[in-house]
Amino acid sequence: MISLIIWIVLGFLAGFIAKALMPGPDGGGFILTTILGIVGAVVGGFIGNAIFGAPLANDTSNLGNSLYSFIFSVLGAIVVLAIYRLATGRSLRA
Repeated sequence: MISLIIWIVLGFLAGFIAKALMPGPDGGGFILTTILGIVGAVVGGFIGNAIFGAPLANDTSNLGNSLYSFIFSVLGAIVVLAIYRLATGRSLRA
């Protein structure tokens, strides 16, 4: 249960940062930001693990792994946000 809450919070933060880096007229607010962030966190985590061998954020006792996971989560959220905007016909520019 705690890991689910951590993934939701991590996803929201990743989605929030992705939207801050890529501002635009996206609707959905808090819920869309969280969903895109969680999907981005999963995508970024798997990409980081596959390419760089960075461990996924499943152990909260290692801060270094959590930092890598957060960075990959934000990058994944940016990718997911860009794909969302392309799929919905919204501009990638602000």
